[in-house]
Amino acid sequence: MATIDLSTPPPPAAGALDEMPRRLTLTLPELRYVAEQAGGAPLPFETVPAGADPTLAGRLGGDPATGTEAEAYAAALAALHEPRASLARRGLLVDTVVDEGLLGAVGLLAKPAVAVDVEVAAGGARARAWHRQRAGAVASLASVDGLVFELAWFPVHRWVDELSRVAVLPEDHGTRESGVPGHVDLPYALLDAAGEAVRGHRSDLLSVLAAEHTGRARDGAGRAVPDLEVVTLLGALADESCGRLRALVADVSGDVTTVVGVVSWVLVADGWRVLRPRRADGVDRVVVERVAPGDLARELAPVLAEVAGVQR
Repeated sequence: MATIDLSTPPPPAAGALDEMPRRLTLTLPELRYVAEQAGGAPLPFETVPAGADPTLAGRLGGDPATGTEAEAYAAALAALHEPRASLARRGLLVDTVVDEGLLGAVGLLAKPAVAVDVEVAAGGARARAWHRQRAGAVASLASVDGLVFELAWFPVHRWVDELSRVAVLPEDHGTRESGVPGHVDLPYALLDAAGEAVRGHRSDLLSVLAAEHTGRARDGAGRAVPDLEVVTLLGALADESCGRLRALVADVSGDVTTVVGVVSWVLVADGWRVLRPRRADGVDRVVVERVAPGDLARELAPVLAEVAGVQR
């Protein structure tokens, strides 16, 4: 059985090709076999919390599986190729020895210093990605169906590009104009109450809520947004919402996992909006601002900096 030294930093890249991310597609049986060969390294989705859906689809962030869905998943899993034979055919297993890069990537997933878990739900699909960083290296694992996974590993300075891939939308999204402005700063109480009103099919209350917070919604220039426009943007934020992104950052360098922060995005007609909480003059507020996939690393940067502070 292979032994992985997780305490030794990876050697410096010998050339440009060595710095490029390496990506492989693995089935769940292949991934589990590699993890076994990596000293029994745990995979990030293998722990099932009490009361959680015991199927892998549930662990990947999907809705609890029905009996039929669970049976279909089990049948699809059973139909996958035997992992040792399929890995050998692809040149990833030679004489019972798993590819060194694969072992290192799975080892990094098991023993990182920083964990970033990203969940994206859009268009009826739900994807999960786990990014694990230690020293100068990052490994990532991602899946949509819990049967096929993309495993990647790369130098830490490539992390910005890899994070942006998580939030990339289909080409046909964003062709419609949104009623949600590119920047608006709202009291949290207004945004929360508006969401409750819409979920309760009481959109008629939006004008009342806007009147209660007159002058407290601000545009990108700091000007007060008229109540009528506030009603429109609140309605658009609820009606257009067709997806979300949630990224959780944790310090996992010690024996206890410390959740440091969460970044939340919502998908509307023309693309992503970040929901950025802040506090001003003793009032909880939320900035709703247009963002692009490439901005995910920027939004995570302050939280990652806080992780560095926790580790010190």
